[in-house]
Amino acid sequence: MKDKIRHVIIQSVTELNATLPEPLPIENGNECFIYRHDSHLDSISLVMLIADLESKLEDDFDVSLTLANEKSMSAKNSPFSSVGRLTDYVADLIRELHSA
Repeated sequence: MKDKIRHVIIQSVTELNATLPEPLPIENGNECFIYRHDSHLDSISLVMLIADLESKLEDDFDVSLTLANEKSMSAKNSPFSSVGRLTDYVADLIRELHSA
């Protein structure tokens, strides 16, 4: 499941990169930073990425997720800091939905 989630995230980041003056280093895979203190990604671009990702995840996994929620915003280590962290976060959310 994580490989499929990672693929969806990379697809969304790749599409976002086409609109950015300085693309995110997607070639770094799981280590690709997305949004952190030294990132050049602005908050509007992050919102665009999250909206696109939520839509793709709904299509591919038949789940309705809200990625930017109280849990993600209050986390000590942001799930939006890297592709790997975001992959783990999405996998956890999907598991929680299926176990409820």
